[in-house]
Amino acid sequence: MSSFQLLCPKCRIPLRESVINRTELAPCTVCAAPLQVEIFPALFRPIQTGRSGEAVLVETESSCFYHPQKKAVMHCEGCGRFLCALCDCELHGQHYCPQCLESGKKKGKIKSIENERTLYDSIALGLAVAPLLLFYVTFLTAPMALYVAIRYWKAPRSIVHRTRIRLVLALIFASLQIAGWVVAVIMITGSHG
Repeated sequence: MSSFQLLCPKCRIPLRESVINRTELAPCTVCAAPLQVEIFPALFRPIQTGRSGEAVLVETESSCFYHPQKKAVMHCEGCGRFLCALCDCELHGQHYCPQCLESGKKKGKIKSIENERTLYDSIALGLAVAPLLLFYVTFLTAPMALYVAIRYWKAPRSIVHRTRIRLVLALIFASLQIAGWVVAVIMITGSHG
């Protein structure tokens, strides 16, 4: 195994190879967080030994589209080109060439490739903090911030590791704003009664 280690996004403990490249969610062995980690198998290969593909031995053998001197082992399911072992990129049991994988990512043709995530923690914090400049707007935004923070508490936060501090701050600010409105309503109705 190479010196590179993948860490669990929740507990930051190195993941075992048994949870990587599985078709279903696998729990982290330490914190039991549900994970689906898909990587290129070359990530864990020793650095000194690379896959160069087999050379074409017989003239009638198919060769790789990108490396004509290498023997084709697979065809691309996107464009049909023959691929050597070096060019074969497997994704959810389907095989793609690097060009189809890249264009599928850019054009959104391959749905299982995740290019971006909605940062619900930033949305919740923005809904809770930004309206403080116009206090009357918090009557609407505080419950919305509270809803977003609670609803997306377990949603994947980012491709890079992020803590839940933004969600916690959004919950605190939104709760304080709602409590302020409740106190204000009680004071206004109490003074008229």
